[in-house]
Amino acid sequence: MNLKIFQKGFHYAQDGQGNRLVYHLQGCNMNCKWCANPEGMKMEGVICTDKEWLTDGLCPEGAVKDGTLDRKVCDGCTSRECLSAKHRSKGIRLSCEEMSVEEVYEEIVRSSPMFYDGGGVTFTGGEATMQFEPLRELFIRLKGAGLHTAIETNGSHPRLPELFPYIDQLIMDCKHWDREKHKEYTGVSIETVLKNLKAAVKEHGQLDVRVPLVGGVNDSEEDMERFVGLFETLRGDKVTFEILKYHEFGKNKWEQCGWVYGMDERAHVTAEQVRHFRELIKSRGLNVKIS
Repeated sequence: MNLKIFQKGFHYAQDGQGNRLVYHLQGCNMNCKWCANPEGMKMEGVICTDKEWLTDGLCPEGAVKDGTLDRKVCDGCTSRECLSAKHRSKGIRLSCEEMSVEEVYEEIVRSSPMFYDGGGVTFTGGEATMQFEPLRELFIRLKGAGLHTAIETNGSHPRLPELFPYIDQLIMDCKHWDREKHKEYTGVSIETVLKNLKAAVKEHGQLDVRVPLVGGVNDSEEDMERFVGLFETLRGDKVTFEILKYHEFGKNKWEQCGWVYGMDERAHVTAEQVRHFRELIKSRGLNVKIS
């Protein structure tokens, strides 16, 4: 079995504890307009461009003119010569590459001397569970090798609890508390997310719940109060809650994918809002994590 990967590299204490090798897996079932990794949304991948390197000669079919890619030409193209080894460049590329489970496993084992301070390997996305079967196989092998494992997930896969025995650090997003708004902003029902959050508290134990705080989406005083009410049902000694402040780090990537970024200045939240939210969570005796 193969895995589609659109990004990989080492990060320290950012995607789990210690120094970690992080794999971003292709494909996501949500369509959040603020996504920082839009190139990871489509399971089949997307053609990404870099204007600085996008020259007319890169496409044998003439889709590139004056530093602009005509994606209508791409839609009707079957050869995809521009993505072949012969024409490969920084100017135009497919967002992901494929690696077998065996190749990824061997790469992780070779990298294990770098897993200091309790580090290990983290799978994120996109949404890592979209590639459930190869991911499960890989988790089982990594657990057998005694390596520390983590996942960052939106929590919407109905079979997520099957992975709990093989995950040391479980990081789950909670994007909204309201059922209708969750569906509106993500395109996905909240029901399985809530079910998996509660299962994680009961069956896994160590759970990090993250809220991406986005202006006009989930940042009102009512939103914060309702979030905290939900969090109280997830109370546990090893359960933490983290507030992630909205940022625009992925804005340019949307353009590189040929898409329009759907957020504007109203999406920004203040440091004071984040502090207030954290204090509200603390006031209920819940554990707050600050990265």
